[in-house]
Amino acid sequence: MTTTTASAGSEINRFELLVQSITDYAIYMLDPTGVVASWNAGAQRFKGYETGEILGQHFSRFYTEEDRAAGIPARALRTAEQEGRFEAEGWRLRKDGTRFWANVVIDPIRNPAGELVGFAKVTRDLTERRAGEEALRRSEERFRLLVQSVTDYAIYMLDVDGNVASWNAGAERFKGYRADEIIGRHFSNFYTAEDRTAGIPAKALEQARSKGRFEAEGWRVRKDGTHFWANVVIDPVRDPSGTLIGFAKITRDLTERRRSQLALEQAQEAFFHAQKMEAIGKLTGGVAHDFNNLLAAIVGSLDLARRKLAEGGDVSRFIDNAMKAAERGATLTQRMLAFARKQELQLETVDPAALVRGMAELLQRTIGGGIRIDTQFPLVVKRVHADPAQLELALLNLAVNARDAMQDGGRIVIAAREEQVGAGEGLKPGAYVCLSVSDTGAGMDAATLARATEPFYTTKGVGKGTGLGLSMAHGFAEQCGGKLVLDSRPGEGTTADIWLPVSDGALTERSDTPAEDRNAHAGQLVVLAVDDDALVLTNTAAMLEDAGHRVLQAVSGRIALQLLSECRVDVLVTDFAMPDMNGAQLAEAARAGWPDLPILLVSGYAELPEGTAHDLPRLAKPFRQDQLLPAVEQAATARNQGGAIVPFPGRKRR
Repeated sequence: MTTTTASAGSEINRFELLVQSITDYAIYMLDPTGVVASWNAGAQRFKGYETGEILGQHFSRFYTEEDRAAGIPARALRTAEQEGRFEAEGWRLRKDGTRFWANVVIDPIRNPAGELVGFAKVTRDLTERRAGEEALRRSEERFRLLVQSVTDYAIYMLDVDGNVASWNAGAERFKGYRADEIIGRHFSNFYTAEDRTAGIPAKALEQARSKGRFEAEGWRVRKDGTHFWANVVIDPVRDPSGTLIGFAKITRDLTERRRSQLALEQAQEAFFHAQKMEAIGKLTGGVAHDFNNLLAAIVGSLDLARRKLAEGGDVSRFIDNAMKAAERGATLTQRMLAFARKQELQLETVDPAALVRGMAELLQRTIGGGIRIDTQFPLVVKRVHADPAQLELALLNLAVNARDAMQDGGRIVIAAREEQVGAGEGLKPGAYVCLSVSDTGAGMDAATLARATEPFYTTKGVGKGTGLGLSMAHGFAEQCGGKLVLDSRPGEGTTADIWLPVSDGALTERSDTPAEDRNAHAGQLVVLAVDDDALVLTNTAAMLEDAGHRVLQAVSGRIALQLLSECRVDVLVTDFAMPDMNGAQLAEAARAGWPDLPILLVSGYAELPEGTAHDLPRLAKPFRQDQLLPAVEQAATARNQGGAIVPFPGRKRR
């Protein structure tokens, strides 16, 4: 018995040592009335009482005055006694009167007979945790107030399925829904019917989920059905473990900005249209002025010729004058087409050094005395891809411009150099030859240089220039795949560079046989001439009949096809620009019925749609007889595989 008692006493001592060693919890005993009966180191540490100061004192002194007045201490003991446990959190008092936030657990202690002998009270100081929770709560509250007070952005949460989980004042302001009207509903309500049908809302969430962000602009719908232009950003929201718990969605109403942008675009479009109309006005005014001068010469000369012819006089000088004016008109048209990049170029491999040597006499004769023309070419110059005739014309125009800039004489230098162009330099990467025409003239200021390639812009006096020389050279260079570059300063002269792509092809062989000799070999052909302009058709037929050919005339594609089915035809000569059926369509229809029929396509607007009748020989308007006859002969010869011209036998429709 003595041994058992000693063992029990030892167990109690160990338990007491365990309790006394705990410093993070206040563990102490109360008697049935709430008087403190024991005290451990933890209670002393964060309540501040020494053991001798608190034993025999009622535990209610740890409660605030408000709690004591409310009877909280007595209620806690009663709850523990009746329910077997009491637990709560609240403010408690230290000895020095300061407060701390405590978690309190009170358990009843009963003897083996079940009689209440006291209470075990465990208190934990949670002040730091409480402070952290309070700080977090205040932070969350501030964030909530911040989000709620934002009115220029709709900021709200979506759950993982896209249902609205929160709603701020900005969302209510420009979407029109109150929080109680929209929370729980799917965010696709804000999208147009077309976007919902296309699955845009689901795609937005999927992109935010898979890529970490979704952003777009588009039309959204308010509660009242009106549309607004919105910028939308959706970000996924994940918990610390990485699990998706929803989406944060920010929407901004950009309707006003969108309207301003559209208004600006419309204003810019109107401005560009006005500029275009001004340019067209200048262009048409210049064309009208120059052609009126030419027509005045033609009409006047022909009128005088008609009067002199009636009197039996010599009319040759009047006809020559009219012909010169007409040829000047044709040249003016060529320059206009070059500027518009609508002329048809005969691109081939050209030796630029040989070309300049070949036109040396023409250049000197055109420029006149008082101006020296020099050339500066390297020993070897690569060949270029260009139209030789148009290149000669461009160089001639540049030389004339240089001459006009040197009123008191000077020097023109025509030079060549090779250049290598890389990506991003405005031209197709590759090798180029730069042909330059430099003068020692007055030069141009920046304002004049900026407008130098505009059509009909000239600083020369009235009647001394068309203002198309530089614009023609500019258009020609671009059509060849190159560019025209001007460099000029007042008093330092001007340099015009024509950049042309290098060609790897062989030089094009040119026939030296005069056109008259070639025409002498042509046999009589039956030619079907087609043009919707009766004047042009009459002239074409007259030129062909004068050469001994028989000519059938048609003013439309439909009539031409009918004549083909009724008559034997050796060559079809057709205009391109005709109503109902153009020349290319007529050629296609004719080839379907008469696959061996030679066809010559004539056009005054020579740049045809890409891929249109690319295999047909062409002749540009206006043309003379010595240009028409060789073109007809070549068309017939090519179709006959290079053999002698023999009238084609009558053909039957397949």
